[in-house]
Amino acid sequence: MTEKTVSEIVARCEALYEDLNFTAAREWKEAEPGRKVIGYLPVYVPRELIHAAGMLPLGIMGGGDNLEVIHGDAYYQSYICRIPRSTIELGVSGRVDFVDGMLFPSICDVIRNLSGMWKMLFPDVYSKYFDVPQTYKDEIGGVFYTGEMRELLSDLEKMAGRKITDDDIRHSIKVYNENRRLVNELYTFRSEKPWQAPASEAYLVIRAGLVLPVEEHSKLLRQYIDAAMAEERPIKDNSKVVVTGMFCEQPPLNLIKSLELSGCYVVDDDFMLVSRWLIGDVPTDGDPVHNLSQAFLHHSMSTAAKYEPDEKEKGQFLVRTVKNTGAEGVIFAATSFCDPALLDRPMLQNILSDANIPYIAFKYAENSGQMQPIREQAGTFVDSIKLWSAA
Repeated sequence: MTEKTVSEIVARCEALYEDLNFTAAREWKEAEPGRKVIGYLPVYVPRELIHAAGMLPLGIMGGGDNLEVIHGDAYYQSYICRIPRSTIELGVSGRVDFVDGMLFPSICDVIRNLSGMWKMLFPDVYSKYFDVPQTYKDEIGGVFYTGEMRELLSDLEKMAGRKITDDDIRHSIKVYNENRRLVNELYTFRSEKPWQAPASEAYLVIRAGLVLPVEEHSKLLRQYIDAAMAEERPIKDNSKVVVTGMFCEQPPLNLIKSLELSGCYVVDDDFMLVSRWLIGDVPTDGDPVHNLSQAFLHHSMSTAAKYEPDEKEKGQFLVRTVKNTGAEGVIFAATSFCDPALLDRPMLQNILSDANIPYIAFKYAENSGQMQPIREQAGTFVDSIKLWSAA
């Protein structure tokens, strides 16, 4: 097989990113009779269960900046984030008419209400608000979350017309463990040599995993990592930063590029957390559903959309990320009207101040058109970091 260049891989991923008709997922479904596609919203769903059912998990992150929202605005008020309106637009415009089911994970009231809206608009499509535990004790939250997953499995079995065995789930866990390892390898490579794997490229490569079969995406990740390691690129006098707050509604690609043009090396972020939500491999021996529950409770990422049972641990994940990546500062970038991110921000800022870590903050929407102010703000931040470090 001919090795692909970085530009070829990124071009393919960008085409997938821009395709609001989800052609790759449509073609996967049409390739064999009986195939089904299950869409999901951010931040996290156990994709292993969908994969074990022989179905394609399809990540739907809103409509981005290329979709004009016309009908979607009629269903939601203007003082909330844009992702529900653009997701409704994808639905009523027929762009996701091939999807057999939709999962709306527990993020906030907006997504909870979106699940109900979807049921009313598309009554013939399977729709589920997928809840997650708020109590992290095994005998309470663990039992609850295991029950939620088994209920989802029962629904998937009815749609698939067959039993989903423990071995099916174990195989899917193994496949996703490998995918997470590759995603984490790319993040590690970025933090060590960000000029070799720019955030804007890595974002596209990882986001491709939302629409491709996981096995194909793992091959794509390996191709990109190998190609990026082999390609020599100039080192710029940029500052390493961590970007946080973008866990749900995704930023426009131009926003990420604007940060890079301003002099930032984005060495870590919370884009598309579903791709690395579970930390470390999920065990494949024993009860696989129990193992997924344990991984969520005790070995998962921290974010504003997730309940943190330990107050002393609040924000320490961000401090550790800064230290582990060698970052010089943090950029808080929250979606306009995002209650979880904007509620968390003051607490996290205080923790960063205590740790003597510089930060700035701004808000955005998935269809942000004017990037110059963001670029100027980020550029000023980078300049101040260099001045502080030289002082």
